Amino acid sequence: MNKVIKFLFVVLTLASCSGPQLDFTIPEKSEIIGTATPVVLNVGETLISLQDYINNPQQITDVSVDNGLNLKYDKDSQVVTVISNPEMNRYANLSIAVGEVKYNILLKRSEKQVVDFSFVSDKKINTLSIAGEMNDWKAGKTILQKDNNGTWHTQMILNPGEYQYQLVVDGKWIIDPSNKKVVDNGIGGQNSVLTVAGGDANKIPFLYSLSFDDNEIVIGAENDVDDIIVYWDNFKLSSDFVRQFDGKYSITIPKQAKELKRSYIRVWASNSDGVANSMFIPLANGKVLENTAEVQRDDKHSFIMYFLMVDRFVNGDKTNDHPLKTHEVLPIANYMGGDISGVTEKIEEGYFEWLGVNTLWLSPIVQNPKKAYGLWKTPRTKFSGYHGYWPVSNTKVDYRFGTDKDLHALVDSAHSNNMNVLLDYVANHVHQNHPVYKNHPDWATDLYLPDGTMNTEKWDSHRLTTWFDTFLPTLDLRKKEVREAMVDSAVYWAKEFHIDGFRHDATKHIPVSFWRLLTKRLKQNVLIPENKSFYQIGETYGSDELINSYIGSGMVDGQFNFNVYDAAMNAFAKDKSSFIPLANEMMQTFKTYGYHNLMGNITGNQDKGRFVSFAGGDLKFDEDTKLAGWTRDIGVGNKVGYKRLANMMAFNMTIPGIPVIYYGDEFGMPGGNDPDNRRMMRFESLNDNEKVMLSITQQLVHLRKDHLELVYGDTKILHSDEDILAYMRSYFGRNAVVVFNNSDSEIIREIPLPKWIDDDFNSTFGQKVERNENGLKVTLTPNSFEIFFDK
Repeated sequence: MNKVIKFLFVVLTLASCSGPQLDFTIPEKSEIIGTATPVVLNVGETLISLQDYINNPQQITDVSVDNGLNLKYDKDSQVVTVISNPEMNRYANLSIAVGEVKYNILLKRSEKQVVDFSFVSDKKINTLSIAGEMNDWKAGKTILQKDNNGTWHTQMILNPGEYQYQLVVDGKWIIDPSNKKVVDNGIGGQNSVLTVAGGDANKIPFLYSLSFDDNEIVIGAENDVDDIIVYWDNFKLSSDFVRQFDGKYSITIPKQAKELKRSYIRVWASNSDGVANSMFIPLANGKVLENTAEVQRDDKHSFIMYFLMVDRFVNGDKTNDHPLKTHEVLPIANYMGGDISGVTEKIEEGYFEWLGVNTLWLSPIVQNPKKAYGLWKTPRTKFSGYHGYWPVSNTKVDYRFGTDKDLHALVDSAHSNNMNVLLDYVANHVHQNHPVYKNHPDWATDLYLPDGTMNTEKWDSHRLTTWFDTFLPTLDLRKKEVREAMVDSAVYWAKEFHIDGFRHDATKHIPVSFWRLLTKRLKQNVLIPENKSFYQIGETYGSDELINSYIGSGMVDGQFNFNVYDAAMNAFAKDKSSFIPLANEMMQTFKTYGYHNLMGNITGNQDKGRFVSFAGGDLKFDEDTKLAGWTRDIGVGNKVGYKRLANMMAFNMTIPGIPVIYYGDEFGMPGGNDPDNRRMMRFESLNDNEKVMLSITQQLVHLRKDHLELVYGDTKILHSDEDILAYMRSYFGRNAVVVFNNSDSEIIREIPLPKWIDDDFNSTFGQKVERNENGLKVTLTPNSFEIFFDK
């Protein structure tokens, strides 16, 4: 920090000792749990359920909105309808009065615009539609019509950004022959790319933190700012709290913040060209959090998650081993003996502490059927329920995994070691032997559609009713009695075992009404009575708009970011790939979920072939990876796969969101798709490459834990091209620059730095760096990464 900034900061601080304060006493218990999720308004009307935000909505005394917007408030349903105004600024504020306290929720203007899409062909076409990220890849959703001149047209309302798509011509999917912009689709083909232009990206503001003391925060801004809005927790700060000087902004911290162990300053800004990055600044008893020792186990942004499949991890209790004794099930599809005690054993041995992860996600541990189901034809085998996703009970621990006592011991051990525990919860379906289905067959959706076809695996066309298999009835959670029963069973696990969250299976196949009821009941029965935090993460494949529709104060906290994973897989694991699509996907994530989101960034999961096998070439992107896992011994292939996996690990550990390590990825366990990606965990007999990979993972995880800029820092992409990706994380003068080289050659490149950074930098993993007037001159070895921290 230079002397001029220091002087100005001291003057402002002295002038503000008796500065502005909130004109009410903060309640002992806030009516809003956590920070209220902003609402992005629709072009016309937007419905906002106040029950998503306010714990006791019946006590609301008034609702109002500013910025020239109008609203209608239905007290019976506790729903507010906000009517958009084309002339509104980018931000507005919704005020909700509960007694003497007025809570505030940020409203954002829609950035969507009408996009005309046309296609010309000299071939005869009967039907033409577009399927892509703009419509959840539904072929019949966006249909083109042919005009009198033979040109096909449609209109879409889309946000600025890039959208992958294909044309569906008489039922056949093809890339758009009239569009030269294409990207790898990750499965051996290509997608066309539609670009929806916004403002001038070079003129959009970028906010960055500069300094703080006990009373104030100073932030800077690249480019002009027309509108800035600041919230402390769920209260909008008046203009008296925010003062501008020399292109910087001083934010007075309300005195009431000193009464809270944790609260947050949030900042949004914009100009005519677009919206700036949002800021999220944690406060510890009213002062900016500046030491990693102050980070608590329940600070969600600090989570580093480890996903393990209980049956395939550690066999801690051989007395509960009960593999199915039948020739119908091959060993890889049978129980292997892993159990709850085995996980506890590894907690107490210190493996997770050594690795650095602080949050465990356990695969489902509920009772599964005693017999084999399903059928794989080559080689012929049925399957046991070792994975836990075929519940015959929603409240019993599977005896093959242990007992209630074992689960209590695991959670207690994790908490005593400063770790969180998430359970995988299945609400979408049950096994056909589940008493719920046997006693209430009408609680399930119909297996057959009106046209007589079977309603299985119709993931998009019948998203809320399709069955995963004929022996797995999908519950009709649109029915109140079904929702109530399943919510009760979920709350049971939270109350009885004091877990810290859920991973929710098949989120998009469940109606939003279920998530609203579940989150409401968790607040009422767990979060408020126990004064605790609770993290919910969902699993949805689809467009960002679909994924985001399940995220919010009244629903889940985040979802796995499969779109970023796919782009990262293409960039890091493939030969001759480009970083440009990954940089674009990162920006799309920031625009959709925010710059400080709680999305899960995965190295892999139980439904994907192992990253290291793709990256090393032993698993092909254009092959049937399930069949490959059954029919040959999948390894790594080229040892460059380990370097590429290290790149992926470094990427996940340095971007916003929750890093998620799939068990075995910490050292590069190979494998095809399910069930080959679910091999028994190995802790010993690692080869030299696996040992190096494990050491890199451990170092990366601890870097994430030990550097606040990697947890709460503002994010700016500095450069992206075919071979190089560089971005920075910045937090009150602490800066980290992350650079990747995905080519097979050494690269020397200049990485530009913002003008407000004048520090020198050190490398962490031995790559060369020089500081010059433009930024950093870096030398990167082939297929490598580096994290440069300022001195």
